[in-house]
Amino acid sequence: MNLDELTSFCKRAGIVFKNSEMYGGLSGFWDYGPVGVQIKKNMMDLWWEDFVERRDDVVGLDGAIISSPDIWKASGHVDSFSDPLVDCKKCKNRFRADHLIEDRFEISAEEMSLKEIDGMIAEKDLKCPRCGGELTEAREFNLMFETNLGPVKSDENRAYLRPETAQLIFANFKQIKESSRQKLPFGIAQMGKAFRNEVSPRNFVFRSREFEQMEIEYFVHPDRRDNCPYMTEDILDYEMQVLTAENQKNERGHEKMSVRELVSGGYMETEWLAYWIYQHYNWFIELGVDPKKIRLREHMENEMAHYARSCYDIEYKFPFGGDEVYGNADRGDFDLRSHSEASGKNLGVYDQDLGEHVIPHVVSEPSQGVDRSLMVFIVDAYTEEDGRTFLALDPRLSPVKCRIFPLMTKDGLDDVARDIYDGLKNTLNVEYDERGSIGKRYARADEVGVPYCVTVDYDTVEDGTVTIRDRDSTDQVRIDSSDLIEVIDGLIDGDVCFDELGAD
Repeated sequence: MNLDELTSFCKRAGIVFKNSEMYGGLSGFWDYGPVGVQIKKNMMDLWWEDFVERRDDVVGLDGAIISSPDIWKASGHVDSFSDPLVDCKKCKNRFRADHLIEDRFEISAEEMSLKEIDGMIAEKDLKCPRCGGELTEAREFNLMFETNLGPVKSDENRAYLRPETAQLIFANFKQIKESSRQKLPFGIAQMGKAFRNEVSPRNFVFRSREFEQMEIEYFVHPDRRDNCPYMTEDILDYEMQVLTAENQKNERGHEKMSVRELVSGGYMETEWLAYWIYQHYNWFIELGVDPKKIRLREHMENEMAHYARSCYDIEYKFPFGGDEVYGNADRGDFDLRSHSEASGKNLGVYDQDLGEHVIPHVVSEPSQGVDRSLMVFIVDAYTEEDGRTFLALDPRLSPVKCRIFPLMTKDGLDDVARDIYDGLKNTLNVEYDERGSIGKRYARADEVGVPYCVTVDYDTVEDGTVTIRDRDSTDQVRIDSSDLIEVIDGLIDGDVCFDELGAD
């Protein structure tokens, strides 16, 4: 499935479509339809449950979208959060310069300086992709969305929409630690919207101007950076597809490596970084992503962020190529120290175990794009098989867990089906559908990833049994309608296997 087909499918299925499409659309903004919003909610709920609610060492935050501009000055965003921009002298269109180079020559240009970009454009005689006109010299374009607070537009009232969710975690670090009574090591998690004024939004929802993030900043004592008590032998033996910086430099591909090899081989500086990368890499695999389409990529030295000691991305093989869906950096004490110096407030904490004041280190920053992650699950689940199209989503991600169908809308079958639906809807996310033939109803459910369909027929009236159908195999089995809640719950959680129900 190419990108155009993916976009068309998501629109048709009610997953994602262009914002303001009736007025021609607004580039870089997308709206989630009834199916997409439910899949996204399920995905975010699962992430929060796994990495916050089920852990004793991670607490949550929901920070404001607009904050004091001093936060963004201290973090470096006001001065240096920018992309290289070029204009066409002929048609006046504007382009992100590194993307032009990457698209034309299939090389990474994200970390090129303006001088290097200008040199590449001149050496390769790179022209405007729209009209073939000559390009201007590259210049920095700040990605921050500006707004004004209050009725008067002025420099004093200037503010910014947040370009990331991380900085509010650092700015609120001291208050969160004190109110939650957490001791080092511990993490702070946040999910929410962020905004970047991208020069050239592209690749569907992958690079847009409004997006959502799920991330954690994990704080440790600076002298205990490599002391991860959660590391186990099973985790150390876990294997991932890894593209190291060394292999990239020597133009070699990725290879299978265990967490143990990454740590002992010096590829990852700390066990903490390895532990959190494992957690999220495995999270994708556990939710059904094809292990052959996902890999871990180490950042090259020349692309490392100024605050990072080391950094890794989880990449997925999209229709447009492999690209990042998750990043994890060892940020050290850069952020807490920067905000301490800029605000004059001490963000150091007292470590009761060691009896000393320290500025904690962020030894791991799992940061994941919500929209990109949803795109991974949709692309990976999209299946064309035996003349039908279906989304083979993990049932936990599916927008609806079950649809209830009456075989016919007569002889009281619809009334029985409605009664079953009413009995399930307060416990499970279910839908009722009586429109069209039973085959068309199955096809509609398959296309949006509904894992199970229950059909009420004439036997139901006689003996109380119903037919339950599995989306992926299309197998069917009869069960007692009184067992539906228990059976469907078990199928969704993985405690029950459909084959064990006696499928034909």
